[in-house]
Order: sequence, then C-alpha cells, then structure tokens
Amino acid sequence: MAQTSFLTMTLKDGGLSRYLQEIKRFPMLQPREEYMLAKRYLEHGDPKAAHRLVSSHLRLVAKIAMGYRGYGLPIGEVISEGNVGLMQAVKRFEPDRDFRLATYAIWWIKASIQEYILRSWSLVKIGTTANQKRLFFNLRKLKNRIQALDDGDLKPDQVREIATRLKVSEDEVVSMNRRLTGDASLNTPLRASEGESSEWQDWLVDDSSSQEQALIEQDELENRRGMLEHAMDDLSDREKRIFRARKLAEEPLTLEELSTEFGISRERVRQIEVRAFEKVQNAVKAEARAQKQQLSC
Repeated sequence: MAQTSFLTMTLKDGGLSRYLQEIKRFPMLQPREEYMLAKRYLEHGDPKAAHRLVSSHLRLVAKIAMGYRGYGLPIGEVISEGNVGLMQAVKRFEPDRDFRLATYAIWWIKASIQEYILRSWSLVKIGTTANQKRLFFNLRKLKNRIQALDDGDLKPDQVREIATRLKVSEDEVVSMNRRLTGDASLNTPLRASEGESSEWQDWLVDDSSSQEQALIEQDELENRRGMLEHAMDDLSDREKRIFRARKLAEEPLTLEELSTEFGISRERVRQIEVRAFEKVQNAVKAEARAQKQQLSC
C-alpha cells in the first residue's frame, strides 16, 4: 500500500500532473484476474487484493472527476473524494453478480464526488431539494444538448426548455446558470512540479481508453443489453410499455401520465411497474447464473 500512500501525498501536495502520469502505470485487470482478486478480498479480507483492485481503477476515478472540473473546486480534492467512493465500492463489490467492478464503482465514485461538491456549495444553498440537485448536475449537459454555448444568461426559450425538462422553475434555472458560469478553459495550465507544464486538454486526450479497455466495456455493455432484452420477453405489452417508460427512458414518464394513457389508477401503474421490475430482475439473474455455469464448464 506504500505506492498508494505516495500517490495520495502527491495529489495533496498539488502534484496533479505527476499523479495523473503515475496512475497510468497501474495495468488494467482482465475479467478473470479481477474476479479472483475480488473473491480473495471478499472472503479473506486480503489487503493486497484490495490494493490491486483500487489501483487498477484510479484512472477511472480521475476521468470521472475531470467531468466535474467546472464547479470551481480543486480538481485534486475532487479526485480524492472519488477515490474514497472507489474504496467503498471495492469493499461492497460482489463478484458473483457477474458485473465488472468498474460498472459497479462508477455509481459510488460519482456519488462521493457529488456529495463533496454539494457540501462545498452549501454556502450558496445549492442542492437543498432533489430537483435542485438534478438541476445542479445536469444544467451543463442540457445546455450542450440545446447548443446554449454562449457565456452569460440563457435566452428565454432556453430557460423554458431546461425548466420543463428538469421540472424546476425558470427562476431556478437562471439563478443556477449564473452561479455556475465561468468554467475554466481547457487551455488552463495545470499546477505542475519540477518545471513541468501541462494543460487540461493535454491530459484529457492522453487518458483516452485503450482499444482493449474499450472492447471489454463494449462487450460487457452489449451483454447486459442482451440479457435485459431477453428478460423483457416475458412481459406483457402493457408491462413492457410501463417498464420502458419508468425505468429505461432518459426522461421517465410520471405515474399520472401513464395512468391517463392506460385508463387506470396511478397505484395500479405503480403495481405493474414493481411487478415488471421483479420479473426482469429475476430473469436477468437467472441468465447471468446460466452464463457463469457455461464459463465454468
């Protein structure tokens, strides 16, 4: 664990460029290797296994953290918080569920980073409700989607569209946008040590996924999608519609909207949603177990 301690000190001391270069030295794990390490840690608490699981995913944390660089916080601290989330993910990871650690860890990393950002922004009372949190973390993405790329205030029609999509008031959109303006340029120099010079965009390019990693992630994604589609074969047309609208849609429909569509009560829609989710979940688990048995033969 000495190497990890060294990296932590490097990050805290402001040596971000050095840290980003150092973590690239840790190799990505193959699926079987990752599985065995996770089993060793889960069943025997092996700290060496945990260290390898954590160190091999430090690049993932840094890459996710860079997506939050526009919130005016030291990126080194954001990465550190993401690393805390990664360690929590490793502690709770169950390899027999047939998903890669990266898939599971992403949610822990993002949650840890977002909690840190919300704590840091609490002085301006951001994120006090679920809708405000959604606005806080999705405003930039929506601005890019509707091509609201200019600095300064949004146009009235852009404000209305964002408010409608995120179900917040137009005043909240205007206020949040003003608080979050002033993103750092990708040409902003990184704080480096020993005479090194670097910019944000330099690292973002260098840290692109390797071809092998991209293929692994794509295969895993296609496998999950295939299992989900197969699992939905057992649903009725109404169950499929409600399941897709509530669980898979980018902007889920409300119970009220679906109750109007089918002419049933909101409670009945909720019951169908729960039942459909349980069916899909059980079917996915059964197929995952079957795949695992085939691999072990």
